[in-house]
Amino acid sequence: MRIVIAPDSFKESMTALKAAEAIKKGINEALPDAETVLVPMADGGEGTVQALIDSTDGNLVELQVHDPLMRQMQSSFGLLGVTNTAIIEMAAASGIEHLSEDEKNPAITSTFGTGELIKAAINKACTTIIVGIGGSATNDGGTGMMLALGAKFRDHSGKPLSPKGGLDLGKIAEIDLTELNRNIKGIKIIIASDVDNPLLGDTGASRVFGPQKGADTEQVEQLEKNMHHYADLIENMTGKKFRDYPGAGAAGGLGFGMMAVLNASLSPGFNIVAELTGIDQKIQQSDLVITGEGKIDRQTHHGKTPWGVAMLAKKHGIPIVAFAGQVRDNAAKHYSNEFKNIIEISDPDIDLKTALDQGPQKLYDAVVKYFKKGWK
Repeated sequence: MRIVIAPDSFKESMTALKAAEAIKKGINEALPDAETVLVPMADGGEGTVQALIDSTDGNLVELQVHDPLMRQMQSSFGLLGVTNTAIIEMAAASGIEHLSEDEKNPAITSTFGTGELIKAAINKACTTIIVGIGGSATNDGGTGMMLALGAKFRDHSGKPLSPKGGLDLGKIAEIDLTELNRNIKGIKIIIASDVDNPLLGDTGASRVFGPQKGADTEQVEQLEKNMHHYADLIENMTGKKFRDYPGAGAAGGLGFGMMAVLNASLSPGFNIVAELTGIDQKIQQSDLVITGEGKIDRQTHHGKTPWGVAMLAKKHGIPIVAFAGQVRDNAAKHYSNEFKNIIEISDPDIDLKTALDQGPQKLYDAVVKYFKKGWK
């Protein structure tokens, strides 16, 4: 029997690779004659860099960049074990995780550090750069990123301007992209995102995500007004109208800025990871697929890894079993057409910290119990 093991990370408990190894160990105990193929997976969010490094035999590059408030911090990106390709998580530089609760303020937070990561990947001779854009602290339309890559900004009086966040978007009167265009020439940039929000309006970057990033009601409307001005400016300059494109509002308009200025394409994160890992062919050649992540619930079918793996398994008629730290919303029954079984590995009475600490052991135990019990 050939079993493909393709989990996502179990957040704050184990990486996708550690989860895959725990599952493999359990299968070796219960089904010693089974052949296993490990394919650590991700969906473009947190853990994507690590999963793709592990899956492609790549390596991590560490460097100093600026955080959302322009303070120096340690960050990293991945160099994949495929030709000249880098994987970046924008949250590694411009994520909300780097701010305390009272520091959250999308009026002044910048994507400059994300631009520094892209620039560093270019300096490593990467010609394809994948950027996962979840978990941002920003609402600057990607102006900080553009600044780091060489864009020049001027205000309405012609003076140089260094935009520091969403509040400064309304001050921009002119953008010079000469140096930026030179720096990104020949570079293919792909956005990994499952967010389909447009840039503006009630479902746009400012009104939907602004409050989550610390903006009050008055700030949200100012950010929306400034983003309108910025979108008009960019579209008049480039002739590219991306404001209504699904995903333009991702990461506070970073999606819009990358598509309009960096000529980036946007794809669902899982699809990108699936292509790079070659998981489709591996599933086609298997007898069983195992996936999983920290939680499986009613949101799982919105682009999450277990769902993506399940769709590939279903395409080839291969049964799939999922293990999760938590199973909510009666998901096992709700997804009974997609999964043979969905198994919760945590004890209901255990506290969260203990559950996270014991994650690898609990996953191993659940796999052994499931397969020894007679899974067929």
